[in-house]
Amino acid sequence: MADIPLTGDPDIDKPALFLDWFGDVVIDPDTDTEHFTARLRALVKHSQAVLYKLFTSGAGITDLVNGRSWIIDQLLQQSWQRLVGDNEAAALVAVGGYGRNELLPGSDIDLMILLDKAESPPLAEKLKAFLNLLWDTGLEVGHSVRTLADCVEQSQADITVATNMMEARLLAGPPALIDRLRELTGPNRIWPGREFFAAKRTEQVARHARYDDAVYNLEPNVKEGPGGLRDVQMIGWVVKRHFGSDTLSELVTHDFLDETEYRLLIAGQQFLWRVRFGLHQLARRREDRLLFDFQRKLADMLGYQDKAHHLAVEQFMKDYYRTIQELSRLNEMLLQHFEEAILFTDDPAEPVAINRRFQSRRGFLETVDEYTFEQYPFALLELFLLMQQHSELKGVSAATVRQVRHNLHRIDARFRNDIRNRSLFMEIFRQTAGLTHELRRMNRYGVLAAYYPVFEKIVGQMQYDLFHVYTVDEHTLFVIRNLRRFFVSEHDHEFPLCSRISATIAKPELLYLAGFFHDIAKGRGGDHSELGAEEAHRFLNEHGLSKYDQDLVAWLVQNHLLMSQTAQRSDISDPEIVNAFAVKVGDRQRLDYLYLLTVADIRATSPTLWNSWKDALLRELYTTTKRALRRGLENPLNRDELITEFKVSVLNRLVEDGIDAGHIESLWRRLPDDYYLRHNFDEVIWQSKEILAAEGSAPRVDIRPLSERGGSALFIYTPIINGLFSRTTAVLEKLGLNITDARIFTSSDGFAVNTYHVMDTNNEPIENAFQIKEIISQVKQALTDSEWKPNTVDRPDTRRIRHFEIETRVSFSLDTNNNRTILELITTDRPGLLSRVAKAFYKCGAIMQNAKIATFGSQAEDIFYLHDKQNLPLNTSTQTCLQDTLTRLLDGEPD
Repeated sequence: MADIPLTGDPDIDKPALFLDWFGDVVIDPDTDTEHFTARLRALVKHSQAVLYKLFTSGAGITDLVNGRSWIIDQLLQQSWQRLVGDNEAAALVAVGGYGRNELLPGSDIDLMILLDKAESPPLAEKLKAFLNLLWDTGLEVGHSVRTLADCVEQSQADITVATNMMEARLLAGPPALIDRLRELTGPNRIWPGREFFAAKRTEQVARHARYDDAVYNLEPNVKEGPGGLRDVQMIGWVVKRHFGSDTLSELVTHDFLDETEYRLLIAGQQFLWRVRFGLHQLARRREDRLLFDFQRKLADMLGYQDKAHHLAVEQFMKDYYRTIQELSRLNEMLLQHFEEAILFTDDPAEPVAINRRFQSRRGFLETVDEYTFEQYPFALLELFLLMQQHSELKGVSAATVRQVRHNLHRIDARFRNDIRNRSLFMEIFRQTAGLTHELRRMNRYGVLAAYYPVFEKIVGQMQYDLFHVYTVDEHTLFVIRNLRRFFVSEHDHEFPLCSRISATIAKPELLYLAGFFHDIAKGRGGDHSELGAEEAHRFLNEHGLSKYDQDLVAWLVQNHLLMSQTAQRSDISDPEIVNAFAVKVGDRQRLDYLYLLTVADIRATSPTLWNSWKDALLRELYTTTKRALRRGLENPLNRDELITEFKVSVLNRLVEDGIDAGHIESLWRRLPDDYYLRHNFDEVIWQSKEILAAEGSAPRVDIRPLSERGGSALFIYTPIINGLFSRTTAVLEKLGLNITDARIFTSSDGFAVNTYHVMDTNNEPIENAFQIKEIISQVKQALTDSEWKPNTVDRPDTRRIRHFEIETRVSFSLDTNNNRTILELITTDRPGLLSRVAKAFYKCGAIMQNAKIATFGSQAEDIFYLHDKQNLPLNTSTQTCLQDTLTRLLDGEPD
């Protein structure tokens, strides 16, 4: 396999790949300026077309990357010779990626014009003409003009400039000038190897932090993200600066990499080059972000095809994530090697014994000799347990990391059946610290997949949607991380209820194991919860857990979606819903475990998915279910009993606040019983006061900035008017608010008593006083507008949503207990969605009583409880009208 050059060769031969395509790229020097420019422009355009054709026909990516550099060399050298000529005072120098002979179709062509001293006016005119010519040809050129003194001064001040100088390659001009540059900016003058390495490592840490230190990102940056091309370049820069090496193959010579690791490094870079080349080709410009706009097309371009249960794009992204994970591991190992060789070369340090197999040196865990894993295979797991038990350790030495990788083959069926290894694996889960860190390390080193081959199937496995923003393995480890934080006292303020519950959990390791297995069967087809429960049972039985513990973990895996689905898709204010959920859960212990797992799972699905509304929903379901379990499943919550108890407690508070009991009871007689089930204590007190104050002055509109249910609560009390829901949703969506819940009631004397829970575009409550005043004003105006006509809010779909269009599905069912129709809507979550739904309700004569609004990435899964104008379930004609109108409004053009 070809080597990776760290310094471009100015005498590189014309790539054989281009002979049949280009022939002679020499432009007749006697050609006039106009024709010279035209010929140059034509060659630039032709070269891009040739590169694209060769790429799609499967040409070697290294040839293409180096080949474009060669073509640009020829064009620049001829242009320089024509306009600047032989000049001992100036040199044309390639820097950056171009200096390394690495140019992709959209890459910047980084040039430096190097002067021995300040340019003379005649030379300045020639350089200006040269640069103008390049711009006229359409080349994306980035340039600087520096004297030798400038280069030294700027290199001393900026590590990035020093790096550019290190990659400088002469294109035209006197060789003595660039030789002098290398001497003046070399490690013997500025940025010696030790300082250079420390600065570049700090630079990498900062760069990774900009990408959340996660190799898994829905739209990763191929160049700058963790595990990307920049990490490979980082290795090359250190090798060149400290060791004076021109190729990465010398890492093998210096024993920093073995042959296998070297081949992985080159293969990884070549894969990313192909991805980046394809990105540039699709975008027709420089583009380093692997956007959704390109992922499907790239998968097709690179030869991936759909298979059962795995889309081509998912296979492509899985290969991408595995590649950058491998490059990230190599980068980590090499930087650790460099640290030992560069920073600590004068400080060998004495090892400190830990046990017969391991010792620490400078805070890093290492084996006592290179045969440790051969003699004691179980040490391949013991290593991670020791890292948990010794918090003073900073990491694992690079040599030991390599030994782990070299001995992965020892983790075979015999190893997995060894009681010592099974005990070690379970002991890792039982530790009180370091579980997440060590599981991540086990995953990174390949030990986790080797020990549990089923896990290997989900490594790098993505789900092509906007809901799951991490690969399955990364999501799994995030779930465990979130669960661990519930048990760490310094994080008690984050989720107080979860922290209080965690204090009652007798065996936290069962919760962590449930998190480990909950998505283990993703991507196989079938019900991943059922299959995952079977996997958990099998694995935990082999590892000696009691049947009771096995059953608990398997039940959690099988039901890990139960609580979130119930809270987000069912009317949890209905006692029958709560009782049914309590029956499925069965006891308080399972409820506690399930609640913690559910919160951790939702938070690990996407950084933006968790919000105060979901927090309030789950907390309410947990609390009411706990109460139902305390009463006993044989004595379920009674609707009338709940309402009576609730009214008494609220009445007492209102009377304490000086409100006449007769007025309160008169008001309450006009409100339906469901109102008291679907509002909490503080809401009824607030709204009762608002209604009593509004007598004779309706409509009444008010906002509670911080609602106990999460987000902000908007309350509307108004005489019934045409299109009330449509008017309200249109105003709220026009103001950019997200509606998370709607509770619609009608009093017996013809007033609407409506509550909307809303959040801003960042899923935060609305606390700005000016914004609150504006919302109230706009809503009141809409309610009193005599010229109102049903309308929708039409804003362009976001770029991401356009790539995840979901066909609208509408289904109906009968809620016999409440004598109403349930409409379930699944569609693309787009701006103005609810205003379109409201318009359909208005047109078809459906009246909404309640709504459950749920969004999963780009998919909206909303449930509406409807009746007709006679308070009866919707007939077939009305359902057909809604089916047709919703499909037209949501999948077609709003009318």
